[in-house]
Amino acid sequence: MAAGRAPLLSLEAVAKSYGGRPILSDIHMSVSAGEVVTLIGPNGAGKSTLVRIALGLVRPDSGRVTRAPGLTIGYMPQKVHIDPLLPLTAERFLRLRPGVSRAAIRESFALVGLSGREHAPVQGLSGGEFQKLILARAILGRPQLLVLDEPVQGVDITGQAALYRLILEMRDRLGCAVLMISHDLHLVMSGTDRVICLNQHICCSGAPHAVRVDPAYRARVGADANMLALYAHDPRHDHRHDHYHDCADPSHSDGRAHHDH
Repeated sequence: MAAGRAPLLSLEAVAKSYGGRPILSDIHMSVSAGEVVTLIGPNGAGKSTLVRIALGLVRPDSGRVTRAPGLTIGYMPQKVHIDPLLPLTAERFLRLRPGVSRAAIRESFALVGLSGREHAPVQGLSGGEFQKLILARAILGRPQLLVLDEPVQGVDITGQAALYRLILEMRDRLGCAVLMISHDLHLVMSGTDRVICLNQHICCSGAPHAVRVDPAYRARVGADANMLALYAHDPRHDHRHDHYHDCADPSHSDGRAHHDH
């Protein structure tokens, strides 16, 4: 939890299995007001399941999930399928959310940079515009916590960088916290307060500078080794740590990632 910030969401000793196969084990984590937390990990690591548990869409088998009283959450799912034959404008898509006002819709379009595209057919939007539309829907009602599952799906590399900048701008404008799943840390780590590396359990967590020391990646970027590194977690790396152990151990004066094997 960030110092001086109230926790909006916390998970304690959370575990989940499907069909007898463990998906998550002994998860301890929190998200605080104004904080950006990014989840990384290989396919099958349990990232989306963790997010759904945090949202209350899935019940854990054990452990406790605590949300701040009256917490409002905006959710941007990984995939949204809209029937291509359905005549649906961008504005109408937002109006499908019950109780939303036209003023709130106009504000959301303005915040994400879609003003003037309200009457465009959803099917005619570019990949970047469609993701902005999903984000616009997530911020309706000015949520305190914005939860994003792979928010740059189907967007080219230039659009990805712009979309991540927009997400950070939403955090600043709305004063909300962000919990995000991403595979694009070379783009997002500069705006991330904390990275959590997940592989069914929490392998390590800490500030970006503590997880950017992967030797293979530093060798790859060569002269640009000072740029924020992609922490590429090997799916075979199935070591275990004490729950919620920070990558950066204060006892390590050189700031190296700390692992207990």
